[in-house]
Amino acid sequence: MTAQRLDFIAPKEVAFAAIDDHKLEAKEVRLTTLYSGISAGTQLTAYRGMNPFVKKQFNPEQRIFTDRIEEESSLYPVRGCWGYEEVGVVSEIGSAVNDIKEGDVVYGTWGHKSSHVVTEDFARDHLLPQGLDPLAGIYSQMGAIALNAILDADIHIGETVAVFGQGVPGQLVAQLARLNGAEVIAIDLDDYRLGFSERFGAAHTINSRNCSDVASRIKELTGGRGADIAIEISGASGALHEAIRSVVYNGRVVTAGFYQGGAKDLYLGEEFHHNRVQLIGSQISGINLQLTNRWDRLRMERTIMELALSGRLKLPELVTHQVPFEQAADAYRMLDLNTEKSLQVVLKF
Repeated sequence: MTAQRLDFIAPKEVAFAAIDDHKLEAKEVRLTTLYSGISAGTQLTAYRGMNPFVKKQFNPEQRIFTDRIEEESSLYPVRGCWGYEEVGVVSEIGSAVNDIKEGDVVYGTWGHKSSHVVTEDFARDHLLPQGLDPLAGIYSQMGAIALNAILDADIHIGETVAVFGQGVPGQLVAQLARLNGAEVIAIDLDDYRLGFSERFGAAHTINSRNCSDVASRIKELTGGRGADIAIEISGASGALHEAIRSVVYNGRVVTAGFYQGGAKDLYLGEEFHHNRVQLIGSQISGINLQLTNRWDRLRMERTIMELALSGRLKLPELVTHQVPFEQAADAYRMLDLNTEKSLQVVLKF
């Protein structure tokens, strides 16, 4: 069977494309994908045509966005739909591969496609731990994103952490904050998501749709003090403003959400200015400078897998929908239009 890849060919248009199933080099390994998770954040921005890369390009040397120079240059097609939550089984090995065998399970990032080729070194570094549900493997990258935010937050035992946004990244952040000894307050617009937050240990939940002043409610829950740390991972500017309002004087706010458009709900002349709030940007392309001699992305990914194996981090339990790969267009449409309550949607191969 010809290997297939799913692409965004235009906003809200997906299409399958055949991919080259080339003969393996001596030290290569072929993976047959088992599951590929859909990110309801980053991937939906490309699906909807809202991603900054639609109209701008990123200069990796200067690290700034600039307008696209060529009139006909375009983000599309987005090959593999920017999928970054994959797990697959080794189905073939090259002639000189020694440490990997057929049947081994490997996690990583290779987009929404049915087959992928990696080096033996990559497969060895990303072997799923024995005894762990393969479904947990899709969370290596998302888990690293969440753990990176936790490392940036520098949480201490006994502190209160408010987590704004309880989609999959927020669920992981909340669980990891609790594992760091924090009391967690989870904030979201949706009671369905907050139900998962309660199930996985949040001390308090706040539905911001039904609460006129989230920051004041957080102050009440903390005896008037406020949260020691807020982690904003919803990507909504209004939530960022509320996170800034919610923390103690000299408190920290970690911004880990992928913000789109402007920030009309963010008022920096208010609590941010008067309460000396520290704002920390967290993004997976970099790690806190104080930790770079000890932590890297691979260590973060492995830590997530080890925590899941020990039962301290709940990963497969976050999956609410498994959709056949052939029905991927329906899955994106469901997420875009919110026609069903969901948390983690996974493409099954």
